[in-house]
Amino acid sequence: MQSLPKSRLLRFVEQAFHLAQRAVARHSSKFSKRRYTLYQHIVLLCLKVQKNTTYRTLLDELIEMPRIRRAINLDELPSPSTLCKAFNRLDMAIWRVLLNLSVTLLPTNGVVGIDASGFDRSHASKHYTKRTKLTIQQLKVTLLVDTRANAIIDSHVTTTRKHDSQIAPSLIKRNADEVSTLLGNKGYDDQKIRALPREKDVRPLIKHREFSSLHKAWNVRLETDLYGQRSQNETVNSRLKRKYGAFVRSRHWWKQFRELVIGCLAHNIDKTL
Repeated sequence: MQSLPKSRLLRFVEQAFHLAQRAVARHSSKFSKRRYTLYQHIVLLCLKVQKNTTYRTLLDELIEMPRIRRAINLDELPSPSTLCKAFNRLDMAIWRVLLNLSVTLLPTNGVVGIDASGFDRSHASKHYTKRTKLTIQQLKVTLLVDTRANAIIDSHVTTTRKHDSQIAPSLIKRNADEVSTLLGNKGYDDQKIRALPREKDVRPLIKHREFSSLHKAWNVRLETDLYGQRSQNETVNSRLKRKYGAFVRSRHWWKQFRELVIGCLAHNIDKTL
């Protein structure tokens, strides 16, 4: 019988497993039961977000996926509670390291756009929330996106209504070495935002709020092919919501933050394929 080619899902799992081996140790501690490895936990959590499903549904589908199980050396399926506890134990720092490693697999060019989008904190139906007059607060997610590879370089998540100009400085400082040109819309029109990139040898291309004819003239100068690449941020925001869902399944805020970072990691791995 002719061997079947590798599916996109199998290649996703292999790439995630490779990144996990580079980022973490095999087991969480020397006192670990060593029944499952951290590599396997990371891959299964990435797979859950990538498939936009629940723990139980994912494990049920894995029963019929011998090639996927073989790729990560998984002889026995964990219980849903095991995966949930692994998600609690894996710190945000580990997911950020994995995100940074995934960027190195893509051909970035240093031209980076910054933009924010909202994600729902619950997947209750719109009809139900409207009838019961519930208000569901959104998460504000700010992404740094490389315009060449559509790779997510970094992300910032908040539950508050912070203005864009308050969020951008931390992202710029963290990623100054990977950015040569920063593209932003009028929401980032702030003198501090313009000065900070220049201190880091980063060129800011940010639209001005139009309070005078001079501001309008400056904005006309920005209408170039380079600034037009900022639209890639909108593309990535749309892709995240369409493919991985416009809501987060977790109930605690710190889990919701991790879930969104895993979504960014899954996006980068998908782009490598």
